[in-house]
Amino acid sequence: MYDPENRLTDAHEPEVGTLPNEDGGRDEENVVKTGTTTVGIATENGVVIATDRRASLGGRFVSNKQVQKVEQIHPTAAMTLVGSVGGAQSFIRSLRAEADLYEVRRDEPLSIHALATLAGNFARGGPYFAINPIVGGVDEEGSHVYSVDPAGGVLEDDYTVTGSGTMVATGTIEGQYDPEMSLGEARDLAIRAVNAAAERDTGSGNGVVLAEITGEGVEIDAFDDYESAE
Repeated sequence: MYDPENRLTDAHEPEVGTLPNEDGGRDEENVVKTGTTTVGIATENGVVIATDRRASLGGRFVSNKQVQKVEQIHPTAAMTLVGSVGGAQSFIRSLRAEADLYEVRRDEPLSIHALATLAGNFARGGPYFAINPIVGGVDEEGSHVYSVDPAGGVLEDDYTVTGSGTMVATGTIEGQYDPEMSLGEARDLAIRAVNAAAERDTGSGNGVVLAEITGEGVEIDAFDDYESAE
C-alpha cells in the first residue's frame, strides 16, 4: 500500500533502488539519476527529440553509459526520461498504458495535447519522483513539443530543453533555430545542442539517442558518438 509519508513503499517504482536516510525518506545521493540533456524541436514536417546516454549516481559517478532516454508512448509520440531512473521508467510505463487503453476504447489515438495534459496530471498527482520530461508528437493539428515540470506544469513551445545541461543546450539552439527549418536541419541542431552540453555538464555524455517523429510513426536510434549521428 502506498504511504505518502514514506515513498520507499511506492509499489509503482520498485526499481529505484534508494536507501532510507535518517528521516526515513529517500537518500538522494543513492538514487540513480539520468543527469541529462534532452532536447525537443518541432518542425512543419515532424518532431526531433535528442538526448545523451549517461546515467549517474549522486551526480558524481557514471553508473551507465548506454541509457535510452527517449521512449515511444503513442503511435506518433515519444517522451524523454529525465530525473530519477526509476521514477521516469514508471512514469513512461503508466502513460503508455493509458494511451493504449484510450486507443482501444475509442478506436483512435489521443491527441498530443491530451497526452501532454495527461502527463502533467500524472506528474502533479502521482507517486513519481523527480521527473521533468519532454513530450513530442504529431497529430492532425501538426507537430508539438511540450515540457512537463515536476509539479505538473505543461508548456508547449517550438523547442524545449530539460535536464542538467539545459543552459548550454538552450544557448546552442537559441541562436540557430529557424521556425521554417527542415526535419533534417532540426536533427543536426539537436545533435549539436546535446554535444555542446556534454562538453560542460558532468551529468551528460556518452553519445546520443535520436527520435524522429512524423505522422507515419516514431523512429529511435542510438549512437555511441556525435559524429556518427550526423
